[in-house]
Amino acid sequence: MQTTFLRRLPPSWQSFATPVRIAMAVQFMRFGVVGLAGLVVDTATVYGLRHSLGLYGAGLVAYVFAATGNWVLNRIWTFRGLGSGPAHRQWAMFMMTNLGGFVLNRGTYAILVTFVAAAADQPVIATTAGSIAGMFVNFSLSRRLVFR
Repeated sequence: MQTTFLRRLPPSWQSFATPVRIAMAVQFMRFGVVGLAGLVVDTATVYGLRHSLGLYGAGLVAYVFAATGNWVLNRIWTFRGLGSGPAHRQWAMFMMTNLGGFVLNRGTYAILVTFVAAAADQPVIATTAGSIAGMFVNFSLSRRLVFR
């Protein structure tokens, strides 16, 4: 995959595209695909629980479900073979490490559902914005601390 990626780059970029950078770009793309799956879980859970738990309660439950699903997919695909220890400890480390991303993600979500009527009516706006807000922090922390 890395060789194919390198051949498609303009010649001026090929010297910048070292194997390490290409590997990280591939990891980031996979992390993004996993993130999209998490966004679907997140949004579906919010829509399913918003009437019984409210938007804030549904948002918290949805985050835990989505983050757990993302950990599983990142463990078996994005960062396959990296990281060590029992799965439950790695999951706990993933959840703890991604608290920075959680603050950005759910902070964005809470601000939008509180102050933007369209986001309160259609929470997919808030879940999407929150996912984007936390993605870069979560990738960096996951790569450096959980799956190293």
